[in-house]
Amino acid sequence: MVDSICIFEGIYYSRLLPLVYLRPEYDLRSGILSLREKVLKRFPKIPTTLHCRSYLSELVKLKNPDLLVNEINGNHCLFINGRVLMDDDLAKILVEDTIDTLYVKGDSIIAAKVSGLKLEQLKKGLYDLYTLSDFGDLFIKEIEARIINYPWELVHFNGEEIINDFNLLTKDKVDCMIRGNVYEGAYLIAKENIYIDEGTKIMPGAVLDAEKGPIYIGKDSVIQPNATIVGPSYIGNRTYIRASTSIYERTSIGDVCKIGGEVEDSVIHSYTNKQHGGFLGHAYLGSWVNLGADTNNSNLKNNYGSIRVTINDQLVDSGLQFVGLMMGDHSKTSINTMFNTATVVGVGSNVFGAGFPPKYIPSFCWGGAESLTTYDIERSLEVAQRVMTRRDVKFTSLDEKLLRKVFDLTKEERRRRGMPS
Repeated sequence: MVDSICIFEGIYYSRLLPLVYLRPEYDLRSGILSLREKVLKRFPKIPTTLHCRSYLSELVKLKNPDLLVNEINGNHCLFINGRVLMDDDLAKILVEDTIDTLYVKGDSIIAAKVSGLKLEQLKKGLYDLYTLSDFGDLFIKEIEARIINYPWELVHFNGEEIINDFNLLTKDKVDCMIRGNVYEGAYLIAKENIYIDEGTKIMPGAVLDAEKGPIYIGKDSVIQPNATIVGPSYIGNRTYIRASTSIYERTSIGDVCKIGGEVEDSVIHSYTNKQHGGFLGHAYLGSWVNLGADTNNSNLKNNYGSIRVTINDQLVDSGLQFVGLMMGDHSKTSINTMFNTATVVGVGSNVFGAGFPPKYIPSFCWGGAESLTTYDIERSLEVAQRVMTRRDVKFTSLDEKLLRKVFDLTKEERRRRGMPS
């Protein structure tokens, strides 16, 4: 019987860069919950370890004080790939088998049930990134599961994941779905598919349309007059949706954000601002991002063809017709910035100027279409501290250490593009 769980990072975390420079892969979001939260919600009584890259371990411990980090207790451990989208069916499969088993989908590890000598060997490698060969001598079972291989898949599955998470989170709340303040003149369509948490205000003229999918709004948020939200969509805690904003289907917005303009099919992490007009579609934004007024991204090629995306200096065919902007934490744009289809921007970059900037912008870059240079790390740290302080979040020595680490990790990327390292 399983007596511990380890959510682990594997060697393919790099396919999710730049989004995972400052977080483990299981802290990415698709739907309402992060990939980590989807696992914890389905195994609430089993002690859980979080396995991560060594430079992230201090951060992961700080954010998860009740969980072990890079340390396993127990004799029968269920290892779960941090890139897996856990659901009820998969959770049931993983607890049914009694023998040590490696669960795979193609050449991807989904999970592994391990005990005895093999578990002792894996415990010794907790500071390494796991590969298929680490579990290779177990009984292998092919199963159906969703695993995230590239950033755009988080967006692609977002609508279905919102529905799954909504059902999971509201199954015990059906008697009281509207807990906030809905002002006279606000319109709730398919009200039974809408959850509004305590302290949230839905102002006059706002429209929440849940006919095609549920809408979940967290605590102490404000949906200002004449804003429209179409489900399936998720709005986090203490987030402001500006007047006349349009939030279309399959959009997830985290905590403490300010959002305006037009957003569809996108995932936005906490503490990110897009306050003004401009279109954001099929995009994934990290935390502490700020998009200047009238920043727009393309999410569709003029020939309607399959979109290729630069990942680790290689073009990868997404197989999708729609892929938008992917931007790492702490990056910013000036007013009227425009991004071509499937542009990738790293951590801590500042993008500005006329024309389309390059479709791949490494971390800590300064500039746009005309030229890019290295963004001085000291200036970048000053801005990060200023931005976080404005939101009453302390910029700690750990924050500084992590940003400096990412700056060092990405020096070679900038050098290859002719920028000073």
